[in-house]
Amino acid sequence: MTATELKETLTEVGIVPSKKLGQNFLIDQNTAEWIVSQLDLQPDDTVVEVGPGTGALTEYVVGKVKRVILVEFDRRLALYLANRFKDRTEVTVYHEDAVKFDVRQLFEHQPVKFLGNLPYSAGGAILRNFLKGPSSVAQAVLMLQKEMVDRIQSPPKCKDYGVLSLRMQAEWDCESIKVVPPSCFYPRPIIDSTVMSVKPRHEVLPIHDRRLFDELVRRGFSQRRKQLRKNLSTELNWEEISQKLSLSVTARAEELSVTDWVALTREIDPSFDKEEGQGAGEMLAVVNEKDEVTGCERRDVIHRDGLWHRAVHILVLNKHGEVFLQKRSVLKDVCPGLWDSSAAGHVDAGEEYEACAIRELGEELGLEDHRLKEVGTLPAGENTGWEFVKLFATIAEGAIKFPCVEIEYGQWFTMAQIEAWVEARPEDFAPGFRSCWKVWKEQNPSRFSDDERGD
Repeated sequence: MTATELKETLTEVGIVPSKKLGQNFLIDQNTAEWIVSQLDLQPDDTVVEVGPGTGALTEYVVGKVKRVILVEFDRRLALYLANRFKDRTEVTVYHEDAVKFDVRQLFEHQPVKFLGNLPYSAGGAILRNFLKGPSSVAQAVLMLQKEMVDRIQSPPKCKDYGVLSLRMQAEWDCESIKVVPPSCFYPRPIIDSTVMSVKPRHEVLPIHDRRLFDELVRRGFSQRRKQLRKNLSTELNWEEISQKLSLSVTARAEELSVTDWVALTREIDPSFDKEEGQGAGEMLAVVNEKDEVTGCERRDVIHRDGLWHRAVHILVLNKHGEVFLQKRSVLKDVCPGLWDSSAAGHVDAGEEYEACAIRELGEELGLEDHRLKEVGTLPAGENTGWEFVKLFATIAEGAIKFPCVEIEYGQWFTMAQIEAWVEARPEDFAPGFRSCWKVWKEQNPSRFSDDERGD
């Protein structure tokens, strides 16, 4: 769309570009086409574009991918886009604030590619909403004010280095790929914009508690000129910690690299004992085809020989009826990195099903003294890993806290979101969970009614 065409469209829609909303519309068609080309679009991709405006970037996406999701804050522009692409069944337009957009619905549409000319005023908040883990985004190409991109990419010991830098660098590799001058926009902004390529971090960081990492970073930079030991808890033995991690005792937050912050997180984490997902030598109950206990055996032997044994799965709900799912740690020997029930575990030798479920709730999610409801049973088979499974449910009371060596991420989802996701991408879930989810649906049909799906 040329400058003349854009002005005519804005007049037709009744829009005077708002500085408050950061409405600077891209009018250079060559730049728009080049930006989209950096996403390397594939036919099965889903592209989510934030701030599409009049569709300067969108027009180079439509027709090349399976699905296009447009999130536009301005109601008039959202209506214009809906009308412009009304004949394209793959295009969905949301009139929503991208900062509050429910990104959980995107998991069923993976692989997701994120595109946008983000408004200067809300760029940081939008990045956090879409890119904070767990994220469905596999790649992003974003245009932001040059100052923000400089902050994101800043190395330690620079004035731009801070919370935003560490949040992004801990999860993503970010690269400036093009500077776009003010002349490419209408109206012209005062400063340059930068196109940034964002991909998952290629150098995997050691296992650490991401929530604690974020908390420590925020506290560390709360008063950036103060020494780190004064911003963190006074209960910490900073001299001992700094010596162990080879940090200066007088170090400030800006002096620590992302790997230093991860090492600090691991050192402070009260639940971080050792980097292993589970104990191969734990003794589990062995049963026969009638689920009668016949003895006990080491966990690794049971899995190796395919012996019948027992397990529990627990679905934890909140007061809104959402279900907490966990993404299994990559350290797990079974189904690493897949999504699973809220909590699950093997029944130890001499232990009963419900006692095991109570124990697993405490160990995996930090939930104590919760009343459990037995939902159903699953026979041993290939889908359950030759486990006889009892499924329980409970309502969470209090905050969930999980050990990073067991669970990589945890997230609340609506039942409709889980159902759509399981149906679209069953490979994202542990087979045992898929079997449990089927039982849960059979026992709770009212929760999957049309009214529930429409919430």
